[in-house]
Amino acid sequence: MIKHQRIHRRESPYCCDVCNKTFNAKSALIRHKRFHSGEHPYCCDVCSKTFIQKSDLVRHKHLHNAERPYSCDVCSKTFNQKSSLIRHKRLHSGERPYCCDVCSKTFIQKGDLISHKRLHSGERPYCCDVCSKTCSHKSNLIKHKLLHSGERPFCCNVCSKAFSHKSNLIKHKRLHSGESPYCCDVCSKAFTQKSSLISHKRLHSGERPYCCDVCSKTFNQKRDLIRHKCLHSGERPY
Repeated sequence: MIKHQRIHRRESPYCCDVCNKTFNAKSALIRHKRFHSGEHPYCCDVCSKTFIQKSDLVRHKHLHNAERPYSCDVCSKTFNQKSSLIRHKRLHSGERPYCCDVCSKTFIQKGDLISHKRLHSGERPYCCDVCSKTCSHKSNLIKHKLLHSGERPFCCNVCSKAFSHKSNLIKHKRLHSGESPYCCDVCSKAFTQKSSLISHKRLHSGERPYCCDVCSKTFNQKRDLIRHKCLHSGERPY
């Protein structure tokens, strides 16, 4: 009752002595301080993964027992977390409740909005401990660190070529299947990669976004600009 009343009175009497963030319940402060200390007191008895909060452990254990108690009443897809079901149902309803206050772009998930806003702020909070390169998304940092480790966990089941990123494997497998899923809506030419389609469409639009900083000549592809700049530098790389 006391905790609930603090919500109405907007009282937050419990203060973190590290970052000064305040909380209306002592238990919330205790959980928060684990982010600073690195403490993960809740441990999965199956895979030994640890968590800061007990609720995170409970959700995680659904992965092991394959329990998916939350079902979509539209398409019957099931989920192991209620929050995942809520996000999924927005695909049916079209609801995008999270809005960027800079450009008004909307998102289904709060995490997507947080990541998007880094485009405006320039914030890159994830730092490589090997080369100090910074990234705006944690997933990008994880991919980047594979370059240092040399790990190539994604393997083609046709030719056994291995890749550090799953997206590169997907693109590679199109060489075997002949799939070209990206189609030009002007001339119907198809491509295996989206980037190739984007470059191709500049032939129709006349767009030339790559500009030489010496003579101002423009190009529709970055590689053409790189080759052109050798004329100015005198570089003969081949």
